Amino acid sequence: MLSSLRIFAVNHKKMSRLHINSMYYSKIRASLKRLKPHVPLGRNYSSLPGLIGNDIKSLHSIINPPVAKIRNIGIMAHIDAGKTTTTERILYYSGYTRSLGDVDDGDTVTDFMAQERERGITIQSAAVTFDWKGYRVNLIDTPGHVDFTLEVERCLRVLDGAVAVFDASAGVEAQTLTVWRQADKHKIPRICFLNKMDKTGASFNYAVESIRQKLKAKPLLLQLPIGEAKTFKGVVDVVSKEKLLWNLNSDDGKDFERKPLLEMSDPKLLKETTEARNALIEQVADLDDEFAELVLGEFSENFDLLPAEKLQTAIHRVTLAQTAVPVLCGSALKNKGVQPLLDAITMYLPSPEERNYDFLQWYKGDLCALAFKVLHDKQRGPLVFMRIYSGMIKPQLAIHNINGNCTERISRLLLPFADQHVEIPSLTAGNIALTVGLKHTATGDTLVSSKSSALAAARRAEREGEKKHRQNSEAERLLLAGVEIPEPVFFCTIEPPSVSKQPDLDHALKCLQREDPSLKVRLDPDSGQTVLCGMGELHIEIIHDRIKREYGLETYLGPLQVAYRETILNSVRATDTLDRTLGDKRHLVTVEVEAKPIEASSGAPVIEYADSVSEDIWKASQEAIENGIHSACLQGPLLGSPIQDVAITLHSLIIHPGTSSTMISACVSRCVQKALKKADKQVLEPLMNLEVTVTRDYLSPVLADLAQRRGNIQEIQTRQDNRVVIGFVPLAEIMGYSTVLRTLTSGSAAFALELSNYQAMSPQDQSTLLSRRSGLT
Repeated sequence: MLSSLRIFAVNHKKMSRLHINSMYYSKIRASLKRLKPHVPLGRNYSSLPGLIGNDIKSLHSIINPPVAKIRNIGIMAHIDAGKTTTTERILYYSGYTRSLGDVDDGDTVTDFMAQERERGITIQSAAVTFDWKGYRVNLIDTPGHVDFTLEVERCLRVLDGAVAVFDASAGVEAQTLTVWRQADKHKIPRICFLNKMDKTGASFNYAVESIRQKLKAKPLLLQLPIGEAKTFKGVVDVVSKEKLLWNLNSDDGKDFERKPLLEMSDPKLLKETTEARNALIEQVADLDDEFAELVLGEFSENFDLLPAEKLQTAIHRVTLAQTAVPVLCGSALKNKGVQPLLDAITMYLPSPEERNYDFLQWYKGDLCALAFKVLHDKQRGPLVFMRIYSGMIKPQLAIHNINGNCTERISRLLLPFADQHVEIPSLTAGNIALTVGLKHTATGDTLVSSKSSALAAARRAEREGEKKHRQNSEAERLLLAGVEIPEPVFFCTIEPPSVSKQPDLDHALKCLQREDPSLKVRLDPDSGQTVLCGMGELHIEIIHDRIKREYGLETYLGPLQVAYRETILNSVRATDTLDRTLGDKRHLVTVEVEAKPIEASSGAPVIEYADSVSEDIWKASQEAIENGIHSACLQGPLLGSPIQDVAITLHSLIIHPGTSSTMISACVSRCVQKALKKADKQVLEPLMNLEVTVTRDYLSPVLADLAQRRGNIQEIQTRQDNRVVIGFVPLAEIMGYSTVLRTLTSGSAAFALELSNYQAMSPQDQSTLLSRRSGLT
C-alpha cells in the first residue's frame, strides 16, 4: 500500500511540471482506480484538492460579487426539450464539471436521484451555483412533467429571471404553455432558447412563429442559425453582426471562433443579418421610448452605425419590462450555442436589485427571506432552501418564522451544487441559501431576524397602508406570498408490510409531505387505511419507489382511484336539534340551514347568514359554525368525496346558555349533512386537457381510441410532419394510457396531460360508477 502511495506521489509531482496530455490523464485515472478504497472520490464534479486542480474550479472559489452581478435564474420547458442537458453544458463551460454528463447515461449533475437517472427525467428541482465572466449565477433546473408542476411553481416564486427552452422541431408544447403561464403569474422576465437545432425537422422560423402565436409573446431575434437539422453548424449574432462557428474537431464545444460577417465571404448571410438587425432595432424602438429617441435622433439615417452596447442596454430594459422576449438558438447535446446563452443570461436578465419588491422598504436592511423548498438528508436532517431578499445570513443565527410564530437557529449554512454542498461563512441579500437546523420551517414560510424586527416592519407597513388607504391585516402585509398548492387528482391506499412498521411509514410520509406539499396523506375514517393523494400516476409511483429506497420499507399500494367531487342540483332546507347532558351541564342547540348550488366554481362552501339570525349570536359562535359546515362538506353523501360549488345559509340558530362550541359545531355539521342528503346530487369528475403528438399514419387509430374513452376532440393541428390532437378526456378513462398509446403507434407518439376542471357526469356514467363503488357490478 505504501509503495502504491509513493508511486502515486511521484507521478503527481511529475504531472505538476508536465503538460497533462491524454496519456498522463489516463495514468492518473488508473492510479485513482487502484486507490479507490482509500481515496474518497465522490462524483466526477467534485475535485480532489491539488490533484487536477487546474482542470476544474472548486466550489470554494465561487465569487461573492455585488448584488448587481448576481443572477437568480430557472430553466423551464416541456418534458424532453433539453433543460437538464443545457444545465449540464452550462456547468461544464463555466468550469465546474470535468466532463459532459448525459441524461441517457444517467450521469448528469442535477438529476442525482436514482429515479431520475433510471427514467431520464427531472423529478426534483436542483439548485447549482457557479460564476461566469465576473457574474455569480444561482441556477435551478426544474422538471418538465405535469405531475411535478408545483416544483416549477415554487422555484419560479423566488427567481428573478428564467430561460424557456424549446425543442426547435416542436415549438411551443403543452407543458411549455403551463410553465409560461406560471412565469407570467410571478412576473418573471425570460429569454427563449431554441434547442435541438440539429434535430431532423428542426425549424427556426416555425418555432419563433409558435412563440408568437401560442404564447402571445413578441420574440426579439438576437441570433439566426447557420443551417438547420443536419446542416446546423453555428449561429449569427444579429446584434454585433458576427458569426459563431464551432470547431468540428472539438468534442466538447469549447473551441469556437467569432468572425465579423463580410461582404466578400458571406454576402447572403450578411444581407439576412442586416435585415434582421434593422427589424430588431425597429421592434425595440417601438417598445422602449428612450431607445426610440436615440434611434430617431442620431442614427435615423443609418442603423449600421448604432453601437451594439446601446442596443443591448435597450433589449435589457425591454426584457425587464416583459414586453418582449429575446430568442437565441443552439444545440445543447451537440455543444453549440451554450456560451452565447450564458452571455445573454448575464446581459439581459435582471439582477435582484432590478426587481421591485414592495415589502423590502419595511425591513430597512433587516433579514427577510422566503423558504421555498425542504429536503431531508439522512445525516444532516431537514435542509431548507431559502431566497434572501434583504439582510444577511450566518451560521448559528437565530431567525423568527412569521408563519409558524417560532424562533429557530441555523446551525450550518451551505452553498447548493445539486447533491453536493459546500459550507460557507455567510451569504448576503439576493442569493439562494441552503440551511441546516431549521426543524419547523416549511415551504412558503417567511423568515425574519427576530419577532421585534417583524413588529417594526408591520408598523411601517401599517403607516404605508394608511397613506394608501389599504385595509390589510398585520400578518398579511408581512407574509411573502407562498405558492398555491394544487388539489390532488389521484389517490390510492398504502399499507406497510406489517403493523409494527406503521410508525416508520408514518415518519416516511411525514418527511415526504414536508418535501413535497402537493402530496397529501389522509386516514380513511371507515377502513382506517392510510390514503396517498397525488398529482398523477407517475407522482404516486415515484413516492412509492422513494419510500422503498430511502426508508427501506416494502409498502403495498392499492389500486389507483380518481378524486371525484360532488355537488347538489337544487335548494333544500333542513333543521336539526342536538340535546345532550354531560355531567351536570345541558348542551342544547337548534339549527336551520339551507344548501343551494352556485354558478361560480368554488372548492370551499360559501357561507352566508340570513338576516333572521341575530348578529351577536352568530358572531360569538362563528368559528364553531364554520368548522361544522366545512367538516360536513368534506364527505358527500354519494361517494364520500368533497362537496363543491355549494352555498350554505344559516337561517336559525338557538343556543342554550352554557352550550360548548364543540356541540354547536357537531349540530351544524349534522344539519348540513341532512340537507345534502335530501338534495338531488351530482358527481363531478376531473376533466383533463390532452395533447397527443402522432404521425399521420397512426392518426386514425388514436382518434378511434380517444372516442372510446369519452374524449372530446377540439382541434387537430399540424406540426411539421406530425399531427397534434388537442381535446378533453375524463381522467378515469386515461389511466394507463401511455402503454396503450405506445402499442397503437409502435412507440412513435407522445402525449401530455393537464387538469382542466371538474365536469358533471352523465346520469348513465354516474349510475355505473355508483354501482361499481357499491360492489353491485
